[in-house]
Amino acid sequence: MAAPVVLSVSPNQGSASGGTTVTVTGTSFTGVTAVRFGSKPATSFTVNSSTQITAVSPSGTGTVNVTVTTTQGTSTQTATFAYVTTPAPSLSSLSPNQGPVSGGTTVTLTGTNLSGATAVRFDGVAATSFTVNSATQITAVAPAHAAGAAAVTVTTPGGTSNTDNPQAYFYYAASPSLAAVAPASGTTAGGTTVTLTGADLLGATAVRFDGVAATSFTVNSATQITAVTPPHAAGAAAVTVTTPGGTSNTTGYVYLAPPTLISLVPDQGPTYPGTVITLTGTNLTVTTEVRFDATPVSFTVISPTQITAVAPAGTEGPVSITATTPAGTTNALTYTRLPAPGI
Repeated sequence: MAAPVVLSVSPNQGSASGGTTVTVTGTSFTGVTAVRFGSKPATSFTVNSSTQITAVSPSGTGTVNVTVTTTQGTSTQTATFAYVTTPAPSLSSLSPNQGPVSGGTTVTLTGTNLSGATAVRFDGVAATSFTVNSATQITAVAPAHAAGAAAVTVTTPGGTSNTDNPQAYFYYAASPSLAAVAPASGTTAGGTTVTLTGADLLGATAVRFDGVAATSFTVNSATQITAVTPPHAAGAAAVTVTTPGGTSNTTGYVYLAPPTLISLVPDQGPTYPGTVITLTGTNLTVTTEVRFDATPVSFTVISPTQITAVAPAGTEGPVSITATTPAGTTNALTYTRLPAPGI
């Protein structure tokens, strides 16, 4: 067997405090017993193959030779590693700090001493690509990763950032899905509080009704969101939820124009119950209640413009009649109870 030969090291510079992970490339790396940076042994090393070793640099100064020792001897052809006094990089924030397991999210890393970055890693996995924008900002594309938190680090010649307390990036497993919206309808004016049920709703960044953002929303759990509807024209609207994992399927919500009452026939009757009254108006199809003052009564929806209701018993005099739908309560019309004729 031949003595080892060192051809190159990458990166070829690092922090004077040590801790730089260096890839040593060469030949005859079988039976390695030591890797040295000058006279100092590497903090640790791993033999990846007969042509590659990963080593962690010790502290040092100046420019030193990197040597490899095996049972066949110590390399005489060496590559150099320069110690620099550049401050170690530090990360303070990630934006966004979450994305899908498939990767591909462009993430802005903010911190200090980021110039000259040689690597950006997500749990040790190299970013798909990255660009150093300034000493305080890097733009990186997240690689694919299993669901869960990933520690993000930046490596420069000054060292690796936040090794003890790294910034976390969260990977989401799946696109969200929606099963239902309740109630399923409401007024065109918006302002209706609805409950969306589904799956994988954590981390929702948007709830939309036909592309219009909900007035507000709260993520209650992975299966439930409470949202307030925005204004919208009468008709059906497609509801979606967006998370870092993607955008959900659509589920339907119907915007209803507010109901109105125009006339009552008859508009007067006896104090005893049973008189059938025809209410004429608009947007009455989904009427949920008809009241005589505060008293709910039985009713039948005949068409979008007509309802029949049965008057309850009551004292003589005027009473207000209203109809209610998911879009609101109508204006009130007056029905008058008359006393029985005298004999």
